[in-house]
Amino acid sequence: MKCPYCGTQDSRVLDSRATQEGVTIRRRRECNSCANRFTTMEKIEEEPLLVIKRDGRRELFDGNKVLQGLLRAGQKREIPLATWQKLVEDLEQELRSSYRREIPADQIGEFVLERLRQIDEVAYVRFASVYRQFPDIETFKTELEKMLRQKKAETVPEAGPKEEE
Repeated sequence: MKCPYCGTQDSRVLDSRATQEGVTIRRRRECNSCANRFTTMEKIEEEPLLVIKRDGRRELFDGNKVLQGLLRAGQKREIPLATWQKLVEDLEQELRSSYRREIPADQIGEFVLERLRQIDEVAYVRFASVYRQFPDIETFKTELEKMLRQKKAETVPEAGPKEEE
């Protein structure tokens, strides 16, 4: 590590500590040439995630764009910002853990819709209408009916075998 005081490349580590939930390491160093002390920070260099858009373009993944879409979908709904932020964090973690550097936008949209349906049905429908690009009211109606059928199927208890007396 280059000393900020004399420019020498030779220094020794005096102390190392993890910071920011273990994401960064803070190192206290001492220059072997001038004996001045300085601090360095080490952080894992993450590979960029690329999103493959529907038209084939590639863009850097931006969690803020997803968050903005969620905020628009949940507008005037009583959903805390922390809920949306957690969804975006979970999405990014899922994408990074897949070890793929290029992810189709459709895969991201489906992940968001799957989680959004459990958070708020109105926000789900709003997000789906933009993401799936509903061309008309019939498509919108079909999606609502599908959602209602799924909800009904989830609430109806399964009929198991009857006990004999």
